[in-house]
Amino acid sequence: MKGIGAWNRIGACAAALALSAFTTAALARAQSYPSSSIMLVNPYAAGGPADVLARPLASAVGDSLGQVVVILNKPGAATAIAAQQVARAPADGYTLLLSTASAHIVTPALTPKIGYDGIRDFAFVAMIASVPNVLVVRSTLPVNDVKELIALAKQKPGTLNYGSVGNGSQPHLAAEMFQQMTGTKLNHIPYKGAAPATTDLLSGQIDLAFLNAPVLLPHIASGKLRALAATTMKRAEQLPDVPTLDELGLKGFDVATWYGITAPAGTPPAIVERLASVLGKVLASPDIKAKFAAQGTEVFLLPPKEFAAYVQEDAKRLTDLIKSANIQGE
Repeated sequence: MKGIGAWNRIGACAAALALSAFTTAALARAQSYPSSSIMLVNPYAAGGPADVLARPLASAVGDSLGQVVVILNKPGAATAIAAQQVARAPADGYTLLLSTASAHIVTPALTPKIGYDGIRDFAFVAMIASVPNVLVVRSTLPVNDVKELIALAKQKPGTLNYGSVGNGSQPHLAAEMFQQMTGTKLNHIPYKGAAPATTDLLSGQIDLAFLNAPVLLPHIASGKLRALAATTMKRAEQLPDVPTLDELGLKGFDVATWYGITAPAGTPPAIVERLASVLGKVLASPDIKAKFAAQGTEVFLLPPKEFAAYVQEDAKRLTDLIKSANIQGE
């Protein structure tokens, strides 16, 4: 028995030494990070809203870290191609993902055999931005507020048409949540993008939509569209007089288009914290805030733990919504 106890003590010492060596090596890697360029994989096409957001951010982060941050545009499969690439990359902090709800929540929910887990396969570095969605109606629709819209929808169930940018998109999910929380029934018209949906809204082909604020702002200002509510928990900075649906009684209503930065699961915590710290400093700069604001994007900074918790909560809410509304992938 004494021999067994001695071997146990030797084993424990060996394990402690191994752990110490591993920790020392991890700290050394973190302290020397980054020693080469970093790749930020963007799941959307070059020139789009996500790309316009990513480029000044990548440049500023690269300047702070002393290395170039290269953007790789990998659109396709509803953000899955980019997400898969990052999930399978070495967990060393040199391959990052410009993250969205589509990549981490919606696409995995709509495509169960997508090949990655949107939560477990990633290390959450920081939430960086949010683009408010706004409930708007055509100016000729005889409603002036959300209460009147709900009354009209209940009076004529299934006759009001709303536009989205595709099945499972944030505008689609916002409309489904609105219907469930208000007991209304609307008719879904999916489009290939916000531009054609807005065009048909302006021409009266559809009645309402839950779209990103930037594309709507000039039409709201001209009076061609009427903004009834923001779909986020706080009012849009560029529409401070427009209440949120939460304020109007739909408690907890929160469907935002958010962006974050993630890395492969297993990325050393010290590297994650280093990246998060740099992102925090960059996003606090007036220059980046101004560039974001110019395209209707708001800085929304959450550090690693808070970002991970936000995504997990968002995943539960949106996955439950997708199931209850029987939303199918395209």
